[in-house]
Amino acid sequence: MGSCFSAETDSPLPNGANSKCSRKDGNGTSGSSSRVSSVSVVPRTEGEILLGSNIKSFSFNGLKTATRNFRPDSVLGEGGFGCVFKGWIDEHTYAPARPGTGMVIAVKRLNQESLQGHLEWLTEIKHLGQLYHPNLVKLIGYCLEDDHRLLVYEFMPKGSLENHLFRTGASYIQPLSWTIRMKVALGAAKGLAYLHSDKAKVIYRDFKTSNILLDLFWGCSPRNVKR
Repeated sequence: MGSCFSAETDSPLPNGANSKCSRKDGNGTSGSSSRVSSVSVVPRTEGEILLGSNIKSFSFNGLKTATRNFRPDSVLGEGGFGCVFKGWIDEHTYAPARPGTGMVIAVKRLNQESLQGHLEWLTEIKHLGQLYHPNLVKLIGYCLEDDHRLLVYEFMPKGSLENHLFRTGASYIQPLSWTIRMKVALGAAKGLAYLHSDKAKVIYRDFKTSNILLDLFWGCSPRNVKR
């Protein structure tokens, strides 16, 4: 897998709002933002999150430990939503793990000053918590505690397609062979086709190289619909 869509979606929300989402902040993480219009209610409690999925509820202290207190050198990317941090958790218990052990995750932390950011955060959970596909970056869980809003995604170790095509990161980033480019393009197309299918019913409106993340095998999987 390897491609993550930071997606924009048009689909009805349970409270009668229309959501337009865009997602993933560039790393090998996910950081997206959703824009919601015509909102009549601003959900503020965990009970108002659609939990009909297998996403996990994390504690803030647990994610703080997993990311080594959100250290600056753990930052994978930054966008309008906030920063995305690299962290480690036990793959079975999801408890914080020592760096270099367990499962690597990408933790997106919402900028606490934005009301609109909370709506984007909530929209992302509602959509991604119900969508599963090999070409979508997986939403593992979330944290809603006091004023803290965080999202936990699978980590995409090769970063964004943009970085590899234009070498916008460090000079050590590898250029892509044409074979890998075609593989990534096919994976992205499969993810996009799934989102636009009758099953997902998502209109992805932010399809670009910075929103396609790559795994170790240079796959393209949008398990992440950042709407």
